[in-house]
Amino acid sequence: MTLQEVCAAAGISPGYLSQIERDQAIPTLTTLSRIAGALGVSLDFFISRPKPTACVSHAEEREHFSVGGSDILYERLGAGFAGHELSSFITTIPPGYRSEVVTHEGEETFFVLSGRLILTLEGEDMELTPGDSAHYRATRPHGWANPGAEAARVLWTGTIDLFGRPTGAAREREMTPVGG
Repeated sequence: MTLQEVCAAAGISPGYLSQIERDQAIPTLTTLSRIAGALGVSLDFFISRPKPTACVSHAEEREHFSVGGSDILYERLGAGFAGHELSSFITTIPPGYRSEVVTHEGEETFFVLSGRLILTLEGEDMELTPGDSAHYRATRPHGWANPGAEAARVLWTGTIDLFGRPTGAAREREMTPVGG
């Protein structure tokens, strides 16, 4: 595929993809998932997939990971099994972080555990504090930011399978974690 074909399929600009390739920009998981979809691979192609072994997840045993050089820390809560539709994470978002505005299929819900979060949904900013939550169709333009002086912890659940297995011919490709 050409750079332009990948960008068109992923819904991003060639300049932004070039910045990602040169480690001058860090994409969100949503954008990375869209790039993976454009290439016909799973997100595993770019990052190491956490491997839950059972339906129960014990706090002291959960793996914490980040994507590329991002400061956002992810803690996978759900188990990956054939046919699952939900993905759940506790995300720790550093002070001053602002995501890009994205759209994708599915839906998302999150619950603010600690800190502050600004949800931008269709251009409208809404401040959320501990105990607040949001649930929306992910086809609506959305993004979020942490305007606070402390890290925000958020319980996020969505129907986008961020670390799903590839299908078809892509399944045959060897998965290589970023930085590995």
